[in-house]
Amino acid sequence: MKGEFGRVAVLSDIHGVLPALEAVLAEPDVVAAERIVLTGDITAGPQPSEVLDLLRAQGERVLWVGGNADRELVEYRRGERADIPDPIAPYAAGQLTDEQVEFLASLPTTLTLTLRGLGETFFCHATPRDDEEVVLVDSRLDRWTEVLAPLPDTVRTVVCGHTHMPYVRLAHGRLIVNPGSVGMPYGRPGAHWCLLGPGVDLRVTPYDIPAAVGRLVGECGYPEIAEWADYYLNARATDAEALAAFGPRDGREDGGVDRAGAGRE
Repeated sequence: MKGEFGRVAVLSDIHGVLPALEAVLAEPDVVAAERIVLTGDITAGPQPSEVLDLLRAQGERVLWVGGNADRELVEYRRGERADIPDPIAPYAAGQLTDEQVEFLASLPTTLTLTLRGLGETFFCHATPRDDEEVVLVDSRLDRWTEVLAPLPDTVRTVVCGHTHMPYVRLAHGRLIVNPGSVGMPYGRPGAHWCLLGPGVDLRVTPYDIPAAVGRLVGECGYPEIAEWADYYLNARATDAEALAAFGPRDGREDGGVDRAGAGRE
């Protein structure tokens, strides 16, 4: 997209959690932002249809990037895959209308904007070359060499999601930003997002989590919604557990095993 933007709000990994999304969209700095960029995994969760409706109602302010979980819902609905590893995902796929499935199928996998203070900024879900590849705050520099290889030298900032934990770091002179997860945070509760331009401001929006859990239980037909909502909205997976679960997928030799949901994305 041509032109330079001043302030952009980035929302990633909403995962169909409508109360968390509503809280972030009500933030004054999100309301005032020139654009809202979504970096994928928008719908795989308890209220996918409602989340899509609310985001699409924002009109052209919203710029979309799809994630691996959105792709998996589309593939499942089209009969291109028999199952999805995430237990709630088949339920989410069934809640989408045919038109919403086609809308998700049409989403781009990357986006490039020029942002004041940050230069040419590349948005993706996981990495520039893959929608489910893992990079972490402590990923080694040769790993970043691999995953950033497809980018032109003009890109100075890379924004990704996927791992549900916010961070900012430098890698080979490029600024790497992960806003964390709006709907399924690891490490601490709240709806995580970030504001870009002219710098990077990682944000967390507090909201009434007990009320949100009760709302999801009352409005969502997923059989295990009470347990799902309690676990993910309260961020019961610590950042240490999530990093251990993701570690082997980052190519490192050590790492833990996902036994309680940490490391899903």
